[in-house]
Amino acid sequence: MTSNDRSSTGEDTQAIQVPSSVAGSTSLDRLVDTARDYAHHATAENTNMAYQHDWQHFLGWCHRRGADPLPPSPDLIGLYIANCASPDTKAPALSVSTIERRLSGLAWHYRHRGFVLDRKNPHISTVLAGIRRKHGRPPLQKEAVLAEDISAMIATLPHDLRGLRDRAILLIGFAGGFRRSEIVGLDFCKDDTPDSDGWIEIGKEGAVVFVRGKTGWREVEIGRGSSKRTCPIYALEHWLHFAKIDFGPLFRRVSRDNSRILEARLSDKHVARLIKQTVLASDIRNDLPEKERLALFSGHSLRAGLASGAHVDERYIQKQLGHASVEMTRRYQRSRDRFRVNLTKAAGL
Repeated sequence: MTSNDRSSTGEDTQAIQVPSSVAGSTSLDRLVDTARDYAHHATAENTNMAYQHDWQHFLGWCHRRGADPLPPSPDLIGLYIANCASPDTKAPALSVSTIERRLSGLAWHYRHRGFVLDRKNPHISTVLAGIRRKHGRPPLQKEAVLAEDISAMIATLPHDLRGLRDRAILLIGFAGGFRRSEIVGLDFCKDDTPDSDGWIEIGKEGAVVFVRGKTGWREVEIGRGSSKRTCPIYALEHWLHFAKIDFGPLFRRVSRDNSRILEARLSDKHVARLIKQTVLASDIRNDLPEKERLALFSGHSLRAGLASGAHVDERYIQKQLGHASVEMTRRYQRSRDRFRVNLTKAAGL
């Protein structure tokens, strides 16, 4: 096998072996697969997929130019990111944030192959600094959907099984400030399924959601709303009742004829598609062409909507979203506090 063929994320975990000094120990041999499984889950599945794509892209780029990706060469990496920013083919140029993510993916793969990629090496750092200076732009953030937007979006949904499910997804996702992967990763109860990322406990005053996000486990409180039409708990209870769910994934696929619930857990891509579809159907931001409207909204619009629309102390929003710092929370608040304080007038002008 050549270095160009070493492309599988799973192959990284093959480095986990029984020490040669105790090779042949049956009890230790049985633990190898367990250790490999834990190693695979050290990073989120979406991160694994992104890093795998980064590595495959780099391998293909090296192969076409007759270069060997191993061991890591700062000179080669510098040329690679330069080509990402200014392609010598018809491929689109990558954004600065994507190039930085590519570097993180390469560093991750090199580390799991026993190498160290020195991103501070001048062949990499100076090229990246030039890319940032020449091509850097303010971060493009997805539009936040606020309470009135959510109300308009759920009004476009039918009252069949699929509509009940999607209504609960939008309201729970918004009120909990969840990522789309966190929404579809929920189970009805703790330890219902091996691929669960959390569960929900519904009480008189609302629900407590135990969810495993990027930064670990957190508890999220979702209170009952002021009306049944927009109450996330009522919508969830309605869905669970008619779907007859008391075990396993909370949000599941529905049969094509919309008559029965399937066992399969929903994909997180469904949440993004649902938001885009209901935004279009509800005429939100209809001052823009359809293509631009679709590009403005994504799964993160729910998290941004809660952060921007809930006018409470930032620490409560920070806790709900599971952010390690208030600075990150403020990035999600979009323009909530813009011009709240007019320093021009305060200075006497």
